[in-house]
Amino acid sequence: MSGFRIEHDSMGELKVPADALYGAQTQRAIDNFPISGLHLPRPFIRALGLIKAAAAEVNLSMGHLKKNQAAAIRKAALAVADGQYDAQFPIDIFQTGSGTSTNMNANEVIAHLAVKGGAKVHPNDHVNYGQSSNDVIPTAIHLSATLAASEQLLPALKHLQKTIDKRARELRNTPKTGRTHLMDAMPITFGQELSGWSAQIGSAIERIDDALKRMRRLPQGGTAVGTGINADPKFGPAMAVQLKKLTGVKFESAENYFEGMASQDAAVELSGQLKTLAVALMKIANDLRWMNSGPLAGLGEIELPALQPGSSIMPGKVNPVIPEATAMVAAQVIGNDASITIAGQSGNFQLNVMLPLVAHNLLQSIGILANVSRLLADRSIAGFKVNTARVNQALAMNPILVTALNPVIGYEKGAATAKQAYKEHRPIMDVALETTGLSKDELKRLLDPMALTKGGIHGE
Repeated sequence: MSGFRIEHDSMGELKVPADALYGAQTQRAIDNFPISGLHLPRPFIRALGLIKAAAAEVNLSMGHLKKNQAAAIRKAALAVADGQYDAQFPIDIFQTGSGTSTNMNANEVIAHLAVKGGAKVHPNDHVNYGQSSNDVIPTAIHLSATLAASEQLLPALKHLQKTIDKRARELRNTPKTGRTHLMDAMPITFGQELSGWSAQIGSAIERIDDALKRMRRLPQGGTAVGTGINADPKFGPAMAVQLKKLTGVKFESAENYFEGMASQDAAVELSGQLKTLAVALMKIANDLRWMNSGPLAGLGEIELPALQPGSSIMPGKVNPVIPEATAMVAAQVIGNDASITIAGQSGNFQLNVMLPLVAHNLLQSIGILANVSRLLADRSIAGFKVNTARVNQALAMNPILVTALNPVIGYEKGAATAKQAYKEHRPIMDVALETTGLSKDELKRLLDPMALTKGGIHGE
């Protein structure tokens, strides 16, 4: 028995590590679910602490807790929220689908700390008063995801968009060969190309902002099945007010607790918007990889910052590591969304029973998207250099520029001119001088790459 103590719950006695702050129910979950080694992340534990602190304040105001009990619970819960006791939350994410084990983990740790502080506190009767795992865990998902998105992801995306916009302004007068189907097309500027990236990120910000409106609606107060049994009818709205005070975020009590507990539709929606962001980041990352490719045998349009050696065998090789990491993050987020989608379908009658999986995947997606967005901004986009000589050479040789002559010489003659330029590997200007009957000055005006980036008809 050395190193252990005896704890008990409604199922009997159980050995618990002597230095553990949790009790029997947490230990049973540790023993029952040795599955993945994955634990619910820091933002979720923070949310649990905030919920328990808010509940103590609300229950005190409603006369359900004594002042010393509420104060001790609130102090302990805020310490949990601050991350002082994360090691005391060891339960695997693959556990009971309601997350009851994790809710009791929080109740036991907070009660243990409160008792050490001199208050008479029970995990169920006091820390969990007016609550059920069935409304606490869905509320913690909404709370943690909203805070993580608001505090980490959205600022990171705004930084990424700002960085892209800065480079777009710098490169607004630098033309390059456009590409469709990965094949040479009419010219655009680097600034125009980057403006498309910026718009994608801007749209992602708008989508996530909109989804967070639903995430700010908290089902706390529904207790066991949504009816609010054993909770004061004013408990849910009062909890939203307290959580708003603790976080500064405008949380509100859900109009329908049954929806918030039986479904995870709001989380599925938010995850879908994160997937859309992942798709956008994958597109941007792949554009950077293509533009940087070579540098001799690829496009070689830009040179990304050299961050580390690229090969254990090929000296001097440097790879686009940040875009590659971005692409992997995107793949992970898309996979997380697939799991969340399946989990969202697992609302059986009055309770969704894949809540820990939703929590883990949603928070992982938010966290890695936030981190990689800042890396993409600061270590790729902010510092890439344009290989102007290579870009200009490709523009001069691009037979597709002949498109601008269509209004003057017609499509058929334009096609013949382009094919001849391709066949002879000659600049389009030289071939057009021979085939079109237009003067050199006129061709310079009509085939000016920068002018062609402005659209319109150039044969007038």
